[in-house]
Amino acid sequence: MKLPDNLHGKRGIQLLQDPFLNKGTAFTEAERDAFGLRGLLPPRPSAPDTQLDRVMGNLNSKDSDLEKFIFLSTLHDRNEVLFYRTVCANLEELVPIIYTPTIGKACQNYSHIFRRPRGLYISIEDKNRISEVLQNWPHDDVRMIVVTDGERILGLGDLGANGMGIPIGKLSLYTACAGIAPEQCLPITLDVGTNNQALREDPLYLGLAQERLRGPAYEEFIEEFINAARARFPRVCIQFEDFGNANAFHLLHKYRDKICTFNDDIQGTASVALAGIYSALRITGKKLTEQRFLFLGAGEAGLGIGELIVEALKAEGLSEAEARRCCWFFDSKGLVVQSRTDLVEHKKAFAHDHPSIPTFLDAIQQLRPTGILGVAGMAGGFDQKIVEAMAQINERPLVFALSNPTSKAECTAEQAYTWSEGRAVVATGSPFPPVQLGGKTLVPGQGNNAYIFPGVGLGVVASDATRVTDEMFFIAAQTLAGLVKEEDLAVGRVYPHLNSIREVSLAIGIAVAENVFARGLTEMPRPADLATHVKSCMFEPDYAAYA
Repeated sequence: MKLPDNLHGKRGIQLLQDPFLNKGTAFTEAERDAFGLRGLLPPRPSAPDTQLDRVMGNLNSKDSDLEKFIFLSTLHDRNEVLFYRTVCANLEELVPIIYTPTIGKACQNYSHIFRRPRGLYISIEDKNRISEVLQNWPHDDVRMIVVTDGERILGLGDLGANGMGIPIGKLSLYTACAGIAPEQCLPITLDVGTNNQALREDPLYLGLAQERLRGPAYEEFIEEFINAARARFPRVCIQFEDFGNANAFHLLHKYRDKICTFNDDIQGTASVALAGIYSALRITGKKLTEQRFLFLGAGEAGLGIGELIVEALKAEGLSEAEARRCCWFFDSKGLVVQSRTDLVEHKKAFAHDHPSIPTFLDAIQQLRPTGILGVAGMAGGFDQKIVEAMAQINERPLVFALSNPTSKAECTAEQAYTWSEGRAVVATGSPFPPVQLGGKTLVPGQGNNAYIFPGVGLGVVASDATRVTDEMFFIAAQTLAGLVKEEDLAVGRVYPHLNSIREVSLAIGIAVAENVFARGLTEMPRPADLATHVKSCMFEPDYAAYA
């Protein structure tokens, strides 16, 4: 009996304090003798299933989702295998706890509920020594970094260093949903200050209590981080997460053709939305080329979805100009049109030649869209008049209220169904329960990015890809939509059941890896059995390392 070769020497308390190796009460009698654990644990060993039952019993005794989040975070810190075993066995129940919508509340309170550090915090005070900071990370084969500067956390705005909850949560989903090994995942927060005055005045705030860094100094800091991360972890994929709009688009365009990187807020959201649209069209019986979409919001998520819809329409034969005319955007200043002089560069591609329209309801009545997509974090943005207008124009309107957390949703699933007399095809960013209406059960689809980014990451890691492309997210959307069953569509669900997400991620991972090899985006020889190879890369939450 021995530990894995790269972790020889861990015994006793040191072993129990290592979350990658700790089995807690599941250490057998023989292991307790072999590893110097006798007396350090209660005398009766527990089977893994007994441990799981104990965890769920404790979890269900908590009074709030935030308390459940704290409990699971503590479990994550002491026993990685048991944490992931618990999540994988209860995906539908626990994904909303370890990520959206609960993660929003956790980030808002992060400095107050802080227990122990996870990941790396790199601040502007570390400038010119970021390589040194990265050397402090104990694992050498990091393959996936999720990094944020905390400026635009979900729909909650600038949370500074409190945004660390997002990279931690995202990487938990990489492991739980797609089997990326925990030791290959590294959450990073780049603390460049915060413009959130309340945080700066909070004595418990853990980040730098100063205004955000901007301009050339910020650019230099990001460049140093990118170069240092790639030098420390040569095979890493860097996922930008929850940066402010201007920086998000700029950094993606700057680095996407230079390193293995992507932005889930832009590309992952686009992929899951397109998959939902494909499924919705199976319900309505319409073609993608017959659709007109109106977006409430023209930021990272909305424009990312629009660009991917354009690619999908071009694949079905439309010209780029024709495809772009199928996507219309409404922001805080009104309809995005060519005559506006206040448009930032990334909105201009969807600025059409049309008179200005001051209200979203007016835009619906004039443009007559087949689907509306909420991506502005504007709670209540799809009110009764808006949904009723969509239902008057369309027999089966698409109502995608994609903003999260739940407090930012444009409408609830129940509202969308009720106001459309049960005819809307509904997708939401946060989970909502099934709705009983007119003797039927209607199940809204949750447009959760967890359906997409873990599988894409798996494909990238398994193929040792050197780049991440938009085509991969198009393929992921097609793959996801193809996994929606007829029984899902019959109740209005446009995504597979969340409990099947590891199978979904595997299918996406295989499809993405196939694309990597087809496009020559790797130096790895193509495995003879690619599906078996990708599946073999998936971490399973068990204690097999001790066998």
